[in-house]
Amino acid sequence: MKIKNITDVFFDLDHTLWDFDKNSALTFEKIFEINTLDFDIQVFLKHYVPINFKYWKLYREDQVTKEDLRFGRLNDTFLEMDVQVDPNLINKLSDDYIIHLSSFNHLFENTFETLDYLKSKYKLHIITNGFDEVQHKKMSKSNILHYFETVTNSEMVGVKKPNPKIFNYALETAKVKAEQSIMIGDSYEADILGAQNIGMEVLFFDINNITLDRNIIQIDNLASIKNYL
Repeated sequence: MKIKNITDVFFDLDHTLWDFDKNSALTFEKIFEINTLDFDIQVFLKHYVPINFKYWKLYREDQVTKEDLRFGRLNDTFLEMDVQVDPNLINKLSDDYIIHLSSFNHLFENTFETLDYLKSKYKLHIITNGFDEVQHKKMSKSNILHYFETVTNSEMVGVKKPNPKIFNYALETAKVKAEQSIMIGDSYEADILGAQNIGMEVLFFDINNITLDRNIIQIDNLASIKNYL
């Protein structure tokens, strides 16, 4: 079933095209080595991943600042691991993480093939809540930046998905109407509900096997986009 009357395709970046979990784990391995910290990376990640998820939800809802997120997610992880880490070292780890995150650039399976397929038919765009200083590097170093006509990030707009302002800003920048546009992303709250609320079509990239009891198209591989566009 093809979705009709679409001219512009908007993607989320992290967890949708750019394999955040894999790249993040490799970054932590690197910065622990740089700072001579001997932590079991799997034990660390078991605690860190849900804490990071919680902080990003708070950040989307403007309940914590960018600085709170960057320090708090690490500090809370070490507290949960019952490990004493000096606050100055946590700040350094936070900075090192941002510096080195874009040095790993694993993409999800079929990213290039899917973008090549779509590029010949649609204008492509990015809408991301990620930090401005790293998102551009991620896209550039993973060699996908050239696919996209516009890149909209939350720091540029001053609000985060699912706030309608960021979607409207992206549409205005792309010079396209909501009803001619589709949003593809992994976050039901930020990407899917956010886009639907302003009248965009949506595709839910379901990497976590979340079954939605709703009339929303779900895919678990980027190649499946070809079935709808």
